[in-house]
Amino acid sequence: MASTLATRRTGRRLAADTGLLVAAAAFALPLVWVILSSVDPQADLRVKAPDGITLDNFDAVLKPDITFTPLLNSLILCGGGTLLTVVCAALAAYPLSRFRSRLNRPFLLTILFATSLPITAIMVPVYALFVQVDLIDTMQGTILFFAASQLPFSIWLMKNFMDGVPKELEEAAWTDGASPMQSLVRIVLPLMGPGVAVVTVFSFVMMWGNFFVPFMLLLTPDQMPASVSINEFFGNRGMVAYGQLAAFSVIYSTPVILLYVLVARRLGGGFALGGAVKG
Repeated sequence: MASTLATRRTGRRLAADTGLLVAAAAFALPLVWVILSSVDPQADLRVKAPDGITLDNFDAVLKPDITFTPLLNSLILCGGGTLLTVVCAALAAYPLSRFRSRLNRPFLLTILFATSLPITAIMVPVYALFVQVDLIDTMQGTILFFAASQLPFSIWLMKNFMDGVPKELEEAAWTDGASPMQSLVRIVLPLMGPGVAVVTVFSFVMMWGNFFVPFMLLLTPDQMPASVSINEFFGNRGMVAYGQLAAFSVIYSTPVILLYVLVARRLGGGFALGGAVKG
């Protein structure tokens, strides 16, 4: 009986491990293709060892009009949109976390519903609105829409993280004469550093890979971000420069990886509030 149970457990464990390995391979294969094809002079759609190692693909894409200008545009758009999202999300989440009202739950449910709206469904009225208010083909208009599209879920995340900060710490600061804004900036946000890091990374990544919004709202080629300019590697009649596309993809993914590395400690740091309200 015991051996039968052990055999079943071993079989289930092997099945689970096999499923995880298959899922990991499904995610790893595209990354392996990108890395190998970026240094392959004869790159194609197959995942294979390079026919010799070359940096010609990187030399071909490391041009101002191909890589540097689009990456700078992406950093401006996504950096500005992320900063605006984090600031607005913190200001919106604070009263939702600290003050009780009958409207809190309906408001949060409305926010949750807003996160499920497909962005393609609202682009037509947004485009018409931006034309009327002269925000079409402007970096600031695209930044505003980036922030607005990420704000609902960011508020939801920020509120949940803010609930983990004891209110007693703020009350002690209020006793010493601090205003609610001062307690938010000097006490709450520093203590919920991992939460701010999560919202920052999530917002930046979602904006960084967004193709549809800048493609619709920006018209001038010099303002296009890298998520749109990558489409230039797909030529006419199905001709694709796979090696250059892979090299550009490696460069394009670098800022996101660097951002994650910079905030990795905050993501894994947790909330060190164990003895903060004792005594």
